[in-house]
Amino acid sequence: MAARKNGNAPIRHKMHVKTGDTVQVISGSDKGKVGEVLKTYPKLSKVIVKGVNIKTKHVKPTQEGESGRIVTSEAPIHSSNVMLYSTKQNVASRVCYTFNEQGRKVRMLKKTGEILDK
Repeated sequence: MAARKNGNAPIRHKMHVKTGDTVQVISGSDKGKVGEVLKTYPKLSKVIVKGVNIKTKHVKPTQEGESGRIVTSEAPIHSSNVMLYSTKQNVASRVCYTFNEQGRKVRMLKKTGEILDK
């Protein structure tokens, strides 16, 4: 359940990752895995990463004559457990914010100096 401030709308957490970013998991059972962020949940501060935190679900048949099946899917993990990853230099890095030539605020990897936003 999302945290609420004074019983009003849920709080939206500012996250350092966006959909489409390449990240590395830095803690948990999937530590060290690299994948792409498929979906973000700012109200819960969680992300779904491709190939990480795979859960299996046994689904019963819904119609007669149909057989049951096992469905695997990615479950959300907390955004603090992932770190942005540079595919060019194969290194994980923290993110900082800087301004590009056009004066727009963009995200940059601290270790490599690679600009993430176009």
